[in-house]
Amino acid sequence: MFGVCLLVNGNYFSMLKNKIQLDATKSLKQGDQELSGVLRLVLAAITSKEKEKRYKIFSLREMSRRDTKDDADKSEEDLIKKSELSDDEVIDTISSEIKKRKDAIVLYEKGNRPELAQKEKKEIEVLQKYLPEQLSLEELKRLVQESVSKVGAKEVKDIGKVMADLIPKVKGRADNTEVSRIIKELLSQ
Repeated sequence: MFGVCLLVNGNYFSMLKNKIQLDATKSLKQGDQELSGVLRLVLAAITSKEKEKRYKIFSLREMSRRDTKDDADKSEEDLIKKSELSDDEVIDTISSEIKKRKDAIVLYEKGNRPELAQKEKKEIEVLQKYLPEQLSLEELKRLVQESVSKVGAKEVKDIGKVMADLIPKVKGRADNTEVSRIIKELLSQ
């Protein structure tokens, strides 16, 4: 369902971001404060990433203009279109938001705040609905084994090679911390 972007005038638009926006609007109309709050936070994170991307594009363009004396006037609208996140980038942003919440859960549990940890867990459940289907543990272990064999990893210090090969295959479908744990477990045998 996800991973599809709409191509309009040479620019890609995220269908996933659009779905999140529609769901946020729907939840606001239905009065679901919890859902709308989580979706607004993830939309804010997406907007922040788009602004970051826009700044990089603008900076590169300015450097290019100085070097080539190019005075071509690019509109703000063009810059905004080019900085729209793709579905993969939106998935990365959602994954990042989930990781922040997992880190917060650990801290809340250490601080004896189970009600706040529970709130974070509920937010993770909402966010995971916008990620691709997660890999099963068996499937993940099989992919790890394939990558270990492919790159010829023999010891734990080779984890970087395995991760570099594996991450594109499991992006958005598995937690990188879990992937790393499985690799370490396999290489330390």
